[in-house]
Amino acid sequence: MEVFIEPIGRLMNEFSKLPGVGKKTAQRYAYKVISMTEAEARSFADAVLNVKKKVRFCKVCGNFTEDEVCDICKSRDASTICVVKEPKDVIAFEKLHEYKGVYHVLHGVIDPMNGVSPNDIRIRELLGRVAEGGVKEVIMATNPDVEGEATAMYIAKLLKPLGVLVTRISRGVPVGSELEYADEVTLARALLERKQI
Repeated sequence: MEVFIEPIGRLMNEFSKLPGVGKKTAQRYAYKVISMTEAEARSFADAVLNVKKKVRFCKVCGNFTEDEVCDICKSRDASTICVVKEPKDVIAFEKLHEYKGVYHVLHGVIDPMNGVSPNDIRIRELLGRVAEGGVKEVIMATNPDVEGEATAMYIAKLLKPLGVLVTRISRGVPVGSELEYADEVTLARALLERKQI
C-alpha cells in the first residue's frame, strides 16, 4: 500500500528533484502547497512557468537575462572579464558592488571524471571575445577546488598567446568551497588581491 496518495507522492517526487531537497523536505514542501489557497498555488505555479518562458542566457557572457544581451554586458567596462563557473557566481560578485567589469559564465568546469571536457563548457566563446580585441585583463574566478583550478590553468594557457593579462582571485576563498557561500568581505579581498597566472 502506498503511504501517500498519488497527487501528493508526485508533488513530493518533483520537489525531491531539486538540489538539496531530500524526502523529508519534499514532504514539507508538498504539505505547504496543499495548505495554500488556490490563488497562492496558481501564483507559485505561474512563477515557475514564467521563469522558464522569460529567462535565457545572454548571448555575450552566458549569464541569465530576459533580453538577448544582459544589462551588465550592455553597460559595463568590457576591458576586464571575470570568468565564473555558473550564473549564481555572478550574483556573488555583484553583491560586493566592487567589480566594474563584465563576466563570462562557463556553465561548468573541466571535469574528466564526470565526462566534462573543454569542449563542453564555454571556453571557445571566451577566446572569441578576447580575440575581438579591447580586453586587457581576464580574471579567473572559478571555485578553488581541483576542477576549478585545472580549468583556470587550462584557460590561462590558451589566453597567454593573445597578449591579455590573466589573473586568479586570491586564496582568501577556502579551497574546496563554493563561491556562492563565501562571505562578502572574503570574496572582495580575493578579488582585490588577485594574482597573475
